[in-house]
Amino acid sequence: MEETHVVTVFLRNGTDVLLFRRSEDVGSYAGQWGAVAGHAEGDPDAQARVEIREETGIDPDADATLVHTGEPFAVTDDERGTRWVVHPFLFDCDTRDVTPNYETAGYEWVPPTAIRERETVPDLWTSYDRVRPSVESVSDDGTHGSAYVSVRACEVLRDDAAAGADYDALLGTARDLLAARESMAAVANRVNRVVADAADTDADAILASACAVIDAALAADGDAAAAAAVELADASLLTLSRSGTALDAIVGADPDHVVVAESRTGREGVVTAERLAEAGLDVTLTTDAAIASLVADVDAVLVGADTVLRDGSVVNKVGTRTAALAAAAVDVPVYAVCATDKVAPETDPDDPDLEAAPPTALYDGDAPLDVVNPLFDVTSASLVTRIVTEDGVLDPADVEGVAAALSALRAWQ
Repeated sequence: MEETHVVTVFLRNGTDVLLFRRSEDVGSYAGQWGAVAGHAEGDPDAQARVEIREETGIDPDADATLVHTGEPFAVTDDERGTRWVVHPFLFDCDTRDVTPNYETAGYEWVPPTAIRERETVPDLWTSYDRVRPSVESVSDDGTHGSAYVSVRACEVLRDDAAAGADYDALLGTARDLLAARESMAAVANRVNRVVADAADTDADAILASACAVIDAALAADGDAAAAAAVELADASLLTLSRSGTALDAIVGADPDHVVVAESRTGREGVVTAERLAEAGLDVTLTTDAAIASLVADVDAVLVGADTVLRDGSVVNKVGTRTAALAAAAVDVPVYAVCATDKVAPETDPDDPDLEAAPPTALYDGDAPLDVVNPLFDVTSASLVTRIVTEDGVLDPADVEGVAAALSALRAWQ
């Protein structure tokens, strides 16, 4: 039997993926739905990018980012006498503007669960299953902010429910997700909401609730960014790390200049600086150590927040506290932008759970020394001028009220 290697490439924008209905001009599976696909001619990684460009008109280097490469698997089509070896890929995509080629009769951006409801090329769900979000990918994501990670956590529950997991298994997955990122309040709050808001104790209810929570989360993150953009319109800004909400707020504020600290050791700030420059802003990328020297030249500091503690303190990428202290010394205001789901239901401000980055990311030598490589730090409420959310600016009393409401979501545990 002939063996043919092919790539199947899922482009994801937000939480939707791009599906194509194959035209009559293709050699196989005409009329069926698939993802970006093509023969893998020696180098599947390179061919995935070739197919993205040819089938969508999207530049895979400028407008898409590789998220995951799945393990190849075989699909046997006895009728065609072919054994397909499928190489799955998942890319995050910055645009939904698609220019299809002759291979496509139609296309749609849809939730991945739609794959299970359509007539697709063989084993399309298996391809997606090999690259979709998982407890492990949520746990291991050290580059994205908690808004992004929390949505992916909800997608794990959505996709598991769609794939046929029973209610008890879904509760086990929810508990695993809670343990995966204990320092990110948004992950806990949104996972808790999926279970708490489910209309019944079955998988279909979890699926419906997960979809609703995802939609609400994306709307809240967008509304928070829009509110911060209004608050800081035209102000020159300094930021750090990689918060999608903060990035959207900065683009919306249209500042005349943005300073971005690189955010070691992961250097997530470099990606933020690139994205802001691609959006047409005047951007300066600098080192974390230079923040104190440059903060006096901006109108405000704007950061995201991985968690807001009950007293109004902000947990965020390490370096946030340094930026806030430097800003306070020269009377530059500090703004944190986030959805209210970032508020921690119950956290001792004196002892929050802070993740650490791998020590080897800082030092992998042989000298007999200790390495401290924190991933997050705590910026006290006294150093944060305003916390801007989808509900406007939160004062300390507001934070307490939000925390109490979010605490009630944990009753299912």
